[in-house]
Order: sequence, then structure tokens, then C-alpha cells
Amino acid sequence: MTSNTLTFMCLMRGDRMNRSPSKRLLDRLDLRRWNEDLEMKMSSGEINNKMYICCRISGGSAAALGATPWNTRACSTTLAQFWSHTPKASDDGIKRDAYFMLLSDDLLKFLEGCVEILRSPKTPDSILQCPPSTLVLLASHPAALIKLAHSKIHSFKFSEVPTCWRRLFTDASICQAVHVARANVKADDDTAPDQSDEGRDGSIKQELWIQEVVRLLDLAQIIAGAPGRAVMIEEILRALQDWLEADAELPLRKKRKTEIKCFPLQDRNVPRITREIPRLRAPTMADFEKHLPQAQPMVIEDALSHWPAFQERPWISPSYLLSKTFGGRRLIPVELGRSYTDDGWGQTIMTFREFMDRYMLSDLVPRQNGEDVDEGLDIAYLAQHDLFTQIPSLRNDISIPDYCYTDPPPPAKGTTLSKLPAQPKLEEPLLNAWFGPAGTVSPLHTDPYHNILCQVVGRKYVRLYSPSETENLYPRVAEEDEVDMSNTSQVDVEGCDDVMEKEFPRFREAKYVETVLAAGQALYVPVGWWHYVRSLDVSFSVSFWWN
Repeated sequence: MTSNTLTFMCLMRGDRMNRSPSKRLLDRLDLRRWNEDLEMKMSSGEINNKMYICCRISGGSAAALGATPWNTRACSTTLAQFWSHTPKASDDGIKRDAYFMLLSDDLLKFLEGCVEILRSPKTPDSILQCPPSTLVLLASHPAALIKLAHSKIHSFKFSEVPTCWRRLFTDASICQAVHVARANVKADDDTAPDQSDEGRDGSIKQELWIQEVVRLLDLAQIIAGAPGRAVMIEEILRALQDWLEADAELPLRKKRKTEIKCFPLQDRNVPRITREIPRLRAPTMADFEKHLPQAQPMVIEDALSHWPAFQERPWISPSYLLSKTFGGRRLIPVELGRSYTDDGWGQTIMTFREFMDRYMLSDLVPRQNGEDVDEGLDIAYLAQHDLFTQIPSLRNDISIPDYCYTDPPPPAKGTTLSKLPAQPKLEEPLLNAWFGPAGTVSPLHTDPYHNILCQVVGRKYVRLYSPSETENLYPRVAEEDEVDMSNTSQVDVEGCDDVMEKEFPRFREAKYVETVLAAGQALYVPVGWWHYVRSLDVSFSVSFWWN
């Protein structure tokens, strides 16, 4: 190796945390090609040939290390370590140019490879059921196809939407996202970082196009479910995040803001528990199976301590959650209002950062025209959302409790549940995320599955009523052409006593059990049991439905 040869060999970890188990969409990158690219750029004058950079590879060949074009976090850290040892500070800009010229090239090739995959569907790909012209226009006019697919999706009930239109919306969204990224990655790479007004304008422009890429890809998942493309979307977002974060970690970039270590306490009306749910410490599978025929709730203690979400990758840290959501740029569907039974309740889509900044990291309730705001209307809730399919890296921080793989007995004959149609057998438990500030409420309702509710952050007050109390709980009546809410009670459990006494006199006769579920605890809710849940702090829970 001569001094005029620029060898840029990057230490890549094959066991990278949160690596997707699926096969990468492009072939693994052979690091020798990096050297060849660098030699070509040197000979053409694109890179100053006086610069010599060599990052040591430890253990085995490049192929054995499983390096990928976008796995840059390790190598950018290594680059930063030896940056200070180069004698001429004036070379910093040249070094950065060399590094990102390659980094951006690989990102662009990866994005182009994704588009090629979309343009070459194979039978029996569902998108082939769309008109043939859509495939012809996919790469050149994706924005038009997004509008077409969107109109088709909204002309059916979601459960009846032909998969081809959901797939077209997804593939067109990916193509449009790639167009936006391709048009801007090179432009950003050629822009020198500085603190001037021009530099700040460049940073704002970069943020806008990155948000647009994230918006397109997240809407593909939220609106269409991204059939068959969830892995590709995750890989594109991971590639872009690695590219962006490596840039931010290099010299000449602004320092990151101080991390917020944990969510602030938001204690609200902690009730006195008088009818505590029985507790059991880490029951064995045999003990749990013996409990199932009793069809009684149970608080399970010390069964979640092995989850990384409590220690190594703590969900109580806002900074960690932001890092797993592309700096808070990921879009999420949220409910606006205290409870879905309240007047003024609604739904919207916002970024994860906006959701946290407004509803969980602000100490004051916003004011309008100097007046107090109804706190019930200034609450938002990420409720019953399949967040772990949308953001698989968070799924790696938890594990499905073994109890969900038991086979619960059917409802006893003669009970209300035994008269209802049986739910199809689930192949795997259904996971849902519940994340929001203190004061969010899930009104009194029942679910068609057994449930293990696991509390990761904060506390929740939970009250449960047996299915035998149904008549005293005033279930709503299903209205024709309306959403069926017959699984939800008309009663506001913690509402005004006078109102309940007048409108729901039998409610006071209903027997219940209750608990305050703390972080690290789980609650078994038998199928058909009515349950009411209120957050006492900033709360993050995961429910596991199974049958």
C-alpha cells in the first residue's frame, strides 16, 4: 500500500443491533470495490491524492463481516476517532467529501435497486391485478398513481379493498420517496457544512425533503398496510437514517442537543385501591395454565425484567424513542381527546416528535386567548396501533410472554360469551402499542381475545368487571349504518356520581376488581371481561391478544 493510495476500509459489525432478519435487498458490499472506486476518483482528480485514510478491519475478510452499503454507524465513529490525528486541519473538508462521495453513491445505488425490484413484479404478485398501464407509469409518474390508488382504497371498506390497490399505493409511494431522495442526496453531499445563513438554509432544506420521504413511506404503511413491502420500507428508512446520522457525527457539524433522560412525572388522581386484583410472582407455565379455567384476572410480577425496553434500550428515555423513530420524524396515528366516547374526540396523523413535544414533554397545558383549555381535549393517545410492524426495531426491545402460547379453555356453556360467534384461531399473538400522557382513558369495554397487558413506562389504573355483570354496565346499542360499539359501556366509570345515579342506577351494584399497574408488571385480562383503563403518568403499554 503506497502513500498516494487512498484506502478507505471501514469496520463493519455483522451483528449490528436491530438488524432486520430478512435478506438485504441488494447484494452485500465487497469492500474491495470501495478501494476501486476511490482509486478511480483519485485518478480523475475528484479526491486529493495526498490524503491517506486507513480504518483497520478486525477479524476476517470484508465479506465475512457482512458489510452493507448503508451500515455506516460503526465506520463513521471510527473515522471520527482518527480525524483529530491528521496534521492539517485544512484537509477536513476534503476528508469529508471523500467519505460522503462514497456513502452517497452507495445509498443512491441501493435506492435505484429498490425501484428495479418494484418495476419487475413476478407472478402471483398482487400488483399484476392492476391495469397494465400502472406498471408502465410506476417509475415515471408515481405521484399520479398515489392519487389513483388512494381514491380506489377509499371507495371500499378497508377490509374489502382489493390488495392490488393497496400494493399500488405502497409501490408508488416508495417510488416517489426514492425520487425525492435521489434528487437531494447528491445536492446535500456537495454542500459544505457551515454556520452561515446559507448553511442554515441548507439544513432546513435537507430536513424538509427528509420529512417528505418519511411521510410517503409511513403513509404507505398507515393507509395501505404496505402489503409485501414492509421490509423494503424499513431498509430504505434505515439506510437514509444511517446516511444522515453519519453526516451529523462528523466534524464541522453542530453538536447534538442535550438528551432528555426520562419522561416527567404527571401524577393525576391516583385512586385508593380497595378491591385489589390477585397477584402472582412470575408464575410458571404450569401454574398459569392451572389458573386459566378460573377465568379470573391476575397481576403478574417479575415476568418482564429481561426485556431490553427496561434497561439496555429504555423506553422511559424520550431520546431513545426519538432515535428509534428517525429523530421523531416517523408518522403515527393518534387519537385526540381523553376517550373515544367523549364529545370532540377525533383522529389525526402527526410526527412522533410533535406528539411527544406537545403532549408529554410540555409542563404546561396550552392556553388559547388567555383562557384555560379543557385538558380532556388537549390529550392525545397512540392507541391500539401496530407500531411494531411499522417500526420493527422497537419490536426487538420486547418479547411475547410465554403465557400467550397457552391454550385457554372455551367460555363456559350458558355464559354470554358462549353465545357469541367464536373468533378465528390466531396463528400468533396480536401486538398493539398504547402510548400517551397522563389522563388518557380507554372507556369500559370488552375484547374478543385473552389479553396480557404489559406496562413498560409509567402507571395505569385498571378496573375490571366480570362478563356476568354485563346487564349492570349498560352496553351501547349497535346502530344501523354506524360503527358497532356494543362492546363499550355507556357509563363513564369515574364520572359524576349524580349523573350515574340518575342515568345508570344499576351500575353501582356491579362488582369489580382493580389495580394500579406499574412499570414491569403485566395484567392478565380473560376474554370478555369488561375493563376500564386510565393513565396516571406518561405511559407506554403493550397488549398481547391471543386465543
